[in-house]
Amino acid sequence: MKKLLFVLPALFFFSFSTNEEGLSKKEKKTAITYLEQTRADLESLISGLSEDQFNYKPSDDRWSVKECLQHIAMSEDGLWKLCDGTLKAAANPDKRAEIKMTDDQLITALTDRSHKVKTSAELTPSSTSSTTALDALYAFRASREKLIRYVKGTKDDMRNHVAQTPVGMLDSYQLVLMIGAHSNRHTQQISEVMADPGFPKK
Repeated sequence: MKKLLFVLPALFFFSFSTNEEGLSKKEKKTAITYLEQTRADLESLISGLSEDQFNYKPSDDRWSVKECLQHIAMSEDGLWKLCDGTLKAAANPDKRAEIKMTDDQLITALTDRSHKVKTSAELTPSSTSSTTALDALYAFRASREKLIRYVKGTKDDMRNHVAQTPVGMLDSYQLVLMIGAHSNRHTQQISEVMADPGFPKK
């Protein structure tokens, strides 16, 4: 009996510690729901578009729907590589003090289209290997599905792996949210292209 009383608290402590190291159920659900919703929003918006509609540019200095898709696909892969690299590096919980945004603030900031951002040269559509809009869409789907599977199954201590990003210090969980928010931002951009008076009817 004494042995049992000793083992039970030890098991409880081990279970509690493991949960603390990984994401909570709420965090996982929030991230998965957001990733699935932003994927669905993009796919629903572009469903049934013709080649002319994919390639239409409102002006020379604005992207077409196809170019937006290419950028989303490239960024999806690039942001995951940043997240994966951060997770593979040593945990740095001391850097959490340098994180200035909550999860909600991050999403709000990234999806605010009134704040314009200069795209880096390596993420411009001209540097992509996706030659068609469908190529880019398939690449996006593959990357997003891989990310969702990762979040569902991970036990990684994502909150204590922190990285420097263009928007400041973020933990790895926030990098996942950043991927969803980035695709949302450019889904809005696609909506703007489609709302242009010159956008082809079919």
